[in-house]
Amino acid sequence: MARYELYNEDGTTDREHCPRCGDTFLGEYGDRKHCGQCGYTEFE
Repeated sequence: MARYELYNEDGTTDREHCPRCGDTFLGEYGDRKHCGQCGYTEFE
């Protein structure tokens, strides 16, 4: 997925940023959200 596809026309996004890294998005995998850069994981 290209980076420009993640942002709306006004520059906002629906995705959540990683609280540790700050500049990467959390990937959504069913019951959890995961950062591929630092390994941070949130279970829902």
